[in-house]
This record gives sequence, structure tokens and C-alpha cells, in this order.
Amino acid sequence: MTEKFDYAKAVEELEAIAAKVEDPKTGVDDIDRYVKRSKELLEACRAYLRGARETVKL
Repeated sequence: MTEKFDYAKAVEELEAIAAKVEDPKTGVDDIDRYVKRSKELLEACRAYLRGARETVKL
């Protein structure tokens, strides 16, 4: 069974990632990993919002 998507938690994680990427102590390899995770989260958030928009249109 798949876990239900939590939009608020995804946004929270994106904010935490942004803070880490902006930290000068963060290494390039870590930034690459954070960017990839951010892309996954953004895609999931967009899909969630599209679904919500379709629900409202009905």
C-alpha cells in the first residue's frame, strides 16, 4: 500500500532543502542530491495541486 501524499510535509521538506542548499558549508555532492529530491517533491506537489483543481472543477 502506498503512503498518502502530504502536501504540507512536502513543502516543509522543500523549505528545509532550500536552507541547506543556501548554506555555504553544503558540499556540491550534497547539493546535487538535494536538487534531485526537490525535483521529486515539486513534481508530486504539482500533481497534487492539479488533482485538487480537478476536484474543485467537478
